[in-house]
Amino acid sequence: MERTAVRRLPELAVDERVRLDDLLDEALVAHVGIVDLHGPVVLPMACARDGDTLLVHGSTGSRLVRALADGAATCTTVTVLDGAIYARSAFSSSMRYRSAVVYGAYRPAPDQLHALHVLTEHLLPGRWEELRAPTAKELAGTLVLAVALEEWSLKVSDGWPEDEPADLDTPVWAGVLPCRTVWGEPLDAPDLVQPRPAPSPAVLTR
Repeated sequence: MERTAVRRLPELAVDERVRLDDLLDEALVAHVGIVDLHGPVVLPMACARDGDTLLVHGSTGSRLVRALADGAATCTTVTVLDGAIYARSAFSSSMRYRSAVVYGAYRPAPDQLHALHVLTEHLLPGRWEELRAPTAKELAGTLVLAVALEEWSLKVSDGWPEDEPADLDTPVWAGVLPCRTVWGEPLDAPDLVQPRPAPSPAVLTR
């Protein structure tokens, strides 16, 4: 489609749906943008993929969430940084990344409890079964929205420095510095009544 065509560095475009799914299954945050009466608005939102839809959620009191629930036209971006590309010039230096753009109108997820389950398990693996059930008040104050993964583009930068031949003898290191998300050691809440098993960083590392 015209608006999903990758024009800048089109050689980085990837049209394999499985690669999009892999990115969305790893990412934790999406940036969702709309244009309303006050102008452009872009906000970060926790996200998770549920089959052929992307889920985000927020407060029913949020202006953005209400606009999305009403079917506002939107653009959602999801990016994961995989590394820094150190070239021999600043101009040729870059990043390794995977970045998706999803177009389409969000709608309230048809099964809100299921959608909350999917989001919670994506963000906090193994946590849903340990928690108390959401209260009616909490459910009334939260809205999970879903957009179909039908109109999207994906760019993947996974290359090496592309220096000019004249720069190859520059006496500096060139290569890739990998980047990944790693959770730290758990910190007990100050009001924890008694010691409880904490999540394992090894399980949560993405």
